[in-house]
Amino acid sequence: MSREMALQAYRHLLRSTRIAFEGDMPTLFAARTKVRSSFEENRGLANGSQERAEQIAHAEEVAKFLKENVVQGHATEADGNYKLRIHEHTERGNNEDIKKSKGKTLGGTKCCSS
Repeated sequence: MSREMALQAYRHLLRSTRIAFEGDMPTLFAARTKVRSSFEENRGLANGSQERAEQIAHAEEVAKFLKENVVQGHATEADGNYKLRIHEHTERGNNEDIKKSKGKTLGGTKCCSS
């Protein structure tokens, strides 16, 4: 894996943190600091090595997860409910998998008596 691929993964992670943590500066700065330190730790990995390829693939997976699956919420003042910040990149699933299972758990037994 080349240096360019590592830089691309780094940029993807930074963009994903910006999307996932928009408006929450302490969390955004902490996430970016963690990204930077992780890349600094792996700076010495040799070009073309399997470990470097695995680290780049991991960074891309984390970037995708942050962008599509992390949703921030904050408590509303009066009623104790939470307001979620769902953006255009948030993965929205359908309920087809839930409908298919018909109340069964992974073990195959009913989860409730309905």
